[in-house]
Amino acid sequence: MKKLIILCAAIIGFAFTASAQDNQKAEFKFNEEKHSFGKIAQGKPVTTEFEYTNVGAEPLILTNVQPTCGCTIADYTKSPVKHGDKGIIKITYSAAAMGPFSKVIVVTSNAKTPTKNLVIEGEVTASPAASSK
Repeated sequence: MKKLIILCAAIIGFAFTASAQDNQKAEFKFNEEKHSFGKIAQGKPVTTEFEYTNVGAEPLILTNVQPTCGCTIADYTKSPVKHGDKGIIKITYSAAAMGPFSKVIVVTSNAKTPTKNLVIEGEVTASPAASSK
């Protein structure tokens, strides 16, 4: 019986330790996770920036920022972002194909939530020069 009590205490202790370690990890909070460009002219690339803050205790390191389409380019803060500091993910969409679009950018990091999806959307319309012909 004594061994059972010790075993239960050890399991509970490990659970609290794991929970405390999880709270020490980095974590990001984005100002926005979805951006709408509205209507944009075909062939005119557009850019937006997703700003985030590290609200966790540890430095936040983005290990990869991967657009799901070759029509989208991502640039991001590559140095560790300390607690309370801000970082930026800059997204450029080529606007080559006409019509509505919705693109996902997958952000991977050392955060408590290691994967985050950002979304850009809008509608590419004929450029003014092309529509006046």
